[in-house]
Amino acid sequence: MSLDLTLDRRSPIPLYYQLSQQLEEAIRSGVLKPGDRVDTEVEISERYGLSRPTVRQAIQELVSKGLLVRRRGVGTQVVHSQLRRPVELTSLYDDLARASHRPQTRVLALTVMPAHRVVAEALNISEGTDVQFLERLRLDDEQPLALMRNWLPHDLTDLDVASLESAGLYALLRQAGVHMRIANQRIGARAATAAEARLLQVPSRSPVLTMERTSFDDTGRPVEYATHIYRADAYSFETTLVER
Repeated sequence: MSLDLTLDRRSPIPLYYQLSQQLEEAIRSGVLKPGDRVDTEVEISERYGLSRPTVRQAIQELVSKGLLVRRRGVGTQVVHSQLRRPVELTSLYDDLARASHRPQTRVLALTVMPAHRVVAEALNISEGTDVQFLERLRLDDEQPLALMRNWLPHDLTDLDVASLESAGLYALLRQAGVHMRIANQRIGARAATAAEARLLQVPSRSPVLTMERTSFDDTGRPVEYATHIYRADAYSFETTLVER
């Protein structure tokens, strides 16, 4: 790590926080890249004239945010900056690729099942009608980021595991002639279940962001009902507000 950090010892802002914020900015701006090793606590302490507890607290702040990780035998490394995603009708896979990330997909389920009440209402079909169900784990540079569950009309298109692992769902639907035009979406937050925490590789009961979406194609037909959860330490939604 060769950074020119400036610490103001006369400032009322604690030194650990100044150090943490400057390191975080270096990560988010790309000065420190995924995989880069951060100097040891001793090296940082000596370089900037700080106590080891001060440096340890600053590093722990970034570990807690998911920006740094401590690896035995390797040291402290940069994970990646938090993905900030605009609230638009887009695919997470496409958004990651456009941001020069490396999206990967692990298909956990791909089956046909009877629609339960919530899915049936969203897709405007009778309860018990067959629908396609898919569950995927989306990873970003090998790190789990999101757990996604989608329900589609059974006659919409044929999907297979290989295609879903190599492309985003919306790209596959576009190839099949299905074009998303509008969606109703709800964003929230809750604690991860034990099973979700294991898949996302976070401690049990960790906070996750939630997204529930019903999408419609250019004919006005509901073609997707989705419930996704995202690691709160690695993901956020962004939106622009306009005064009326």
